[in-house]
Amino acid sequence: MDLGILETGAPPADLKNRFGSYGDMFRQMLGPDYRYAYYDVRGGHLPEQADRHDAYLITGSASGVYDGDAWIEPLKQFIQQSSGRTPMVGICFGHQVMAEAYGGRVAKSPKGWGVGLHSYEIKRRADWMNSDAGLQLSIPVSHQDQIIELPVDAKVLAASEFTPYAVLEYPERRAISFQGHPEFSPEYATALIDLRRGTRYQQEFADAAASSLQKPNDAHRVAGWIRNFLGAHPPTQG
Repeated sequence: MDLGILETGAPPADLKNRFGSYGDMFRQMLGPDYRYAYYDVRGGHLPEQADRHDAYLITGSASGVYDGDAWIEPLKQFIQQSSGRTPMVGICFGHQVMAEAYGGRVAKSPKGWGVGLHSYEIKRRADWMNSDAGLQLSIPVSHQDQIIELPVDAKVLAASEFTPYAVLEYPERRAISFQGHPEFSPEYATALIDLRRGTRYQQEFADAAASSLQKPNDAHRVAGWIRNFLGAHPPTQG
C-alpha cells in the first residue's frame, strides 16, 4: 500500500536531528508494510490528485487551522477532494484541519495546554479497533487547540473532560483522526517538554507532564488500529 504522509510541521531542529521528522516517526510506528512518500505541505507540496496514493496521513503542526497560513486552504481543499475516495488519518493538527474541512470548527481552548500523557474513555468501538479497545486509551498529547464544533457526520469514539472529541471517525468519508500523538515516543515527548520549560510551560506544569509520560501508554494499540483501518480500505488498483 502506498501511504502519502502530509507533513504540516516538523520537530524543533535539534530534536529533529535526534528523533527524525514527523514522517519518520510515523514510518517507525506503522512499520515496513507500506511504501511511504512525504509531502512538505507548508512548502506548497500536495499530491497532484487525490488518488495519487492509496491512503494519506496528516501530521501535527505548530500552526493553528485558523492562522490563515497560505498552505492551509489548499490542504482543506485536498481533504475535501479525497473525502469518500481515499482513506485518510489525521493526527493533532491533522485531526483538527480534517474537522474544519468537513464542516466543523476549531479554536484555541480556554482550558490551556494539553501536555504529557492523557487518558480518554472509549465511547464506542469501530470495527478496526478490534476487541482490544478496552475502556480507556492513554497516549501522549501536545496541543492548545481543540475541535469545538463537530462536523455533522463525525462519530466520537473516545473522549475526556479535557478533550471531548479525542478520537473521531467519518465512516462515509473513509476517514479517522486522533487529537493525541501516538507517534511521539515518551523520550521525544519529554524532550519537547524540556525544550519549552520556562517559556510555554511553567516548571511545575512541565514536571507533572513529564512525569505522566513514565506511565504505560497505548501508542502500540493505536498503531494497530491505524493499520487495521488502512487494511480495511485496500487499494482499488494494482
